Amino acid sequence: MTQMDAELLTVRDKGLPVRAVGLTAEQFLASEPRLDEFWTPLIVLDDAAMTANVATMAQWCAERGLALMPHGKTTMAPALWKRQTDAGALGITFATMGQVRTARDLGVDSVMLANAAVDRPALAWLAQELADPDFRFVSWADSIATVEAMEAALLSTGTPRPVDVCVELGGAGGRTGARSIDEAMRVAERIAASSVLRLAGVGGYEGSLAHDRSAAALVAVRAYLESQLELHAAIAPLYDDGELYVTAGGSAYFDVVADVWGAAARDDRTHFTLRSGAYIVHDDGFYRSISPFDEGAAQPAGSPRFVNAMHGLARVVSAPEPGLALVDAGKRDLPYDEGLPIPRSSSAGVDGPWQPLHGEVSAMNDQHSYVRSEQALEIGSVVRLGLSHPCTAFDKWRVLPVVESADSDVVTGLVRTYF
Repeated sequence: MTQMDAELLTVRDKGLPVRAVGLTAEQFLASEPRLDEFWTPLIVLDDAAMTANVATMAQWCAERGLALMPHGKTTMAPALWKRQTDAGALGITFATMGQVRTARDLGVDSVMLANAAVDRPALAWLAQELADPDFRFVSWADSIATVEAMEAALLSTGTPRPVDVCVELGGAGGRTGARSIDEAMRVAERIAASSVLRLAGVGGYEGSLAHDRSAAALVAVRAYLESQLELHAAIAPLYDDGELYVTAGGSAYFDVVADVWGAAARDDRTHFTLRSGAYIVHDDGFYRSISPFDEGAAQPAGSPRFVNAMHGLARVVSAPEPGLALVDAGKRDLPYDEGLPIPRSSSAGVDGPWQPLHGEVSAMNDQHSYVRSEQALEIGSVVRLGLSHPCTAFDKWRVLPVVESADSDVVTGLVRTYF
C-alpha cells in the first residue's frame, strides 16, 4: 500500500458519501459504491474515456518516435500520472519547484521543470535530491541572469552532480524564453561553461504564441518550432555526450510540433519530447475547440480522437423565474477561466437516466451557476455540465470519483489531487 492509498477519507473531501469517512479509498471502493450516494456538486471522471485517451496519445507518440513527459500540473493526481507513465511516458513535467517537491514525495523519479529554478532554498533541496542517481531532473533558463542565479545558489550549497538545464527559446509577445536565437546561444554558452550546470538541450512553449487554429496562428507556431531546431543545431558543439532534450508541445498544437520535428535529424541521445497534459481528460470547451484530436476536428476518417472524460454534476436548488434555474455548483467547484460550463443533459438524480438539455450557463457566482433553458428544470433535479480547461477543474477538488463510463453510475476509483 502506498502513502496515498493509506490516507483516510474525511468530511473535508467534498462530495463523498458519509459512509466513506474514516475509510481508505481501497476500503471504500471494495464496498462497490454507486454515484447516487455522492453529494452534489461533483466533478466526475470517466474511466473508459481516460483509458482511451492515454492509449491514443501513447500510440501516436510511439509511431513518430516522440517522447512524452505530460504536464502533471494539469491534474496534480499521482493516480493519473501513473496511467501516463505506465503507457510509456518518459516522466512528468511540472511548472514550479513546489510541484516538483510534491511529486518527489509521491514517488516520481523523472521530472522536467518547464520553468526556471532560481529560488535558493528550492535549489538547496534539489541538490540533496540529486544524490539519488536514479532521479532524472531537467529545468530551463532563458537568460544569463537566470544561469548566474542558479549557479550562485548551487555553488553555495554544493551539488553531487550538475543540474541539467535546457536553454529556453521564446518569441515576441510570448511568455518566457530568450527572444532571439543569438540571445539563446549566449545563454547556452554560459550554461555550458558552468561547473554546476549542464547544457541539456532546447525547451519552449509554442502555445503562448497562438490561441486558435487559424492559418496565421499555425504559421506562427510552425516558425517558432523551426527556430527551436535551428537553435538546437547551432549549439550542438556545446553539448557533451549525455542525454539531450528538444521539448515543446502543449495540448493544442502537438500535431504541428510532430510535423516540424519530423524533418529534424535524430540520434539516440536526444529526446524529442512533448509535454501535452490535458489530453488525459480532454474537455468540452477550450481543448475541444483547438485540439487536433477532438471528435469534431477536421481530420480524415480513422484519425486519432480524444474523448471528453470529465463532467460536472450540479443540483437545481432554485427556479425563481421561467427559463432560469440556479444549480449548486459555482466558481469554487467548476472551471470558468476558458469558458463557462455547458449544460448537456438533465436527470432526476446523479445516476441518470439522462435526457438532452439545451441551454447555457449565463453566469457563475462562488456557489451558484445560472442555467438558462426553455426546458423546465425541477427543484432537486441534476444537470450534467460539459467543462472547459482541465487545469482549473482539478485544483478545486481533493478527491474525484471515477465511473466506469459516461453512461454508468458504478464508481471504480477515487482520484486524489495534491495542489
